[in-house]
Amino acid sequence: MIASKELYFKILKEGALFGAIYEEVPVIGCEYRENIVDFFIKYDFHEVPLHLIGKAELNDNIKIVMLPYRIELYVNDFLADEEWPYGNDYLDKVDIEDYGCEFFAKEGIYEKKEEPSVLGSFEGAEGWQPEENVFVGDCMPFTHDGVYHVLYLKDRHHHKSKWRKGAHQWSHISTKDFVTWDIHPMAIEVDDPKEGSICTGSWCYHNNKHYLYYTVRMCDGSPATICRSISEDGYHFEKDKTFSFIISDKYTAATARDPKIVKCEDGLFHMILTTFLAESMLGCLVHLVSEDLDTWTELEEPLYVAPEGMGEPECPDYFSQDGYYYLVYSLRGKGYYLYSTKPFSEWKVPSNPLIPCKRVPKAAYWNNKLVFAGFEVEDGSYAGTLTFLDAEVGENGELIYHV
Repeated sequence: MIASKELYFKILKEGALFGAIYEEVPVIGCEYRENIVDFFIKYDFHEVPLHLIGKAELNDNIKIVMLPYRIELYVNDFLADEEWPYGNDYLDKVDIEDYGCEFFAKEGIYEKKEEPSVLGSFEGAEGWQPEENVFVGDCMPFTHDGVYHVLYLKDRHHHKSKWRKGAHQWSHISTKDFVTWDIHPMAIEVDDPKEGSICTGSWCYHNNKHYLYYTVRMCDGSPATICRSISEDGYHFEKDKTFSFIISDKYTAATARDPKIVKCEDGLFHMILTTFLAESMLGCLVHLVSEDLDTWTELEEPLYVAPEGMGEPECPDYFSQDGYYYLVYSLRGKGYYLYSTKPFSEWKVPSNPLIPCKRVPKAAYWNNKLVFAGFEVEDGSYAGTLTFLDAEVGENGELIYHV
């Protein structure tokens, strides 16, 4: 159970509804104009306040729930918006002035409830997004027991949440037929104020347990730790507080992210991780190995170094088929691949290395097909709607797409 602060009010008029000032700076307030309620609150971590915005009408009931790591805006009990704070608010230092909106505040208790494995379902995921103001970011597909799972970065505000840290969390859907999709509980939440965002990663199944590996972008810019969550059933995950590590100072640890885990013919688990080489500042993919998923050894050379000026090769993926091995990564959101007849070496550039799956494609096999999952945007911003692309291996090892 977690202590919460709850603010309640009814919209009675246009204009300012309530607010407070601390040392000549507005630190909390709310306005209602043209059917939009705009609540803001300032924290001492950042000079810019956090804003939560929702559609509303006169006489609607509004509730603000403030947890140490999340703020929720409800309009008539509908969750209209969320934000993720860090630092201290000023509520214990000010008196909030009510401008005629029947405002009151109280202390509350938040208790996370155990959720069923399936929360709901929908038909057809191509072009899908969870809600009007919730978007699909980086996808992490995984197949287990004939079920195609998609973990994706749940996005509000197009990466602008938490002072542009993103505050992404891992959401989870799955299908057995690519027609009906089930919605599952959140796989990984931001539940610590220090967490700026849960970055992209991957799913691994070993010894009857499901492992999610990821890095956490920290609010203070400190090195990103490689973390994991574990599940017995593949639907309810718990953060493994006993596991974390940071890559060596050969690389820029603060930007480390997107670990891809695979088990290969050599019996080892391999981790591929995005970051920069510290000395040259060239984007690269770090290569680590493990015998047990617990202790990881960093290999001397990175698996891949991006051309100068291209930045970090993000969201890596790795798979094999028909005697060929494939390394996938994204540069500025567009997916590329290399291939080889040897694992983790002697990469070849295909005649067309671009993967035509919109943004940040990653793949998993389902029903003997290689299915990429990514997201599509219309205006160049981050996150949008879900999209898929089928592919197969050609005679020369290059991928053939079924667009």
